[in-house]
Amino acid sequence: MAYGEHKYEVSVQWTGNLGSGTSGYRDYSRDHVIAAGSKPEIPGSSDAAFLGDAKRWNPEDLLVASASACHKLWYLHLCADAGIAVVQYQDHAEGTMLDSPQQGRFSQIVLRPHVVIQPGGDVELARRLHHVAHEKCYIANSVNFPILCEPVIETSPD
Repeated sequence: MAYGEHKYEVSVQWTGNLGSGTSGYRDYSRDHVIAAGSKPEIPGSSDAAFLGDAKRWNPEDLLVASASACHKLWYLHLCADAGIAVVQYQDHAEGTMLDSPQQGRFSQIVLRPHVVIQPGGDVELARRLHHVAHEKCYIANSVNFPILCEPVIETSPD
């Protein structure tokens, strides 16, 4: 593992000028494209509640996805180190954002990973490793609201 400073560069290109720019709040699209090097582009917008396109990713979706993915990556790493063979992992994460005229903010994210491990694996250790993954998660360590984890651990029938 490489320790030290890591930088991440992305570009966000607004594609929502409908002809008159931001001449009025309803006169432009919130659409944009997120790019980073040669990676696939991500079509973005704002949440539909804020006049965005519900078919495109919004910053709030991406924040919840980032928290979920970071936790999963640490969890899989810790399981591999502990000799627990994870054969399936799916999370159904949910973020809650509070919106007010003064300021919007996330109040929490709840991760709900459903993990299947190979038969004979230590289910209790697999459950405890979620706590360690949370402690190590870069995203969880960077936000000012709680990220909760409600894991379900099962063993594969085979």
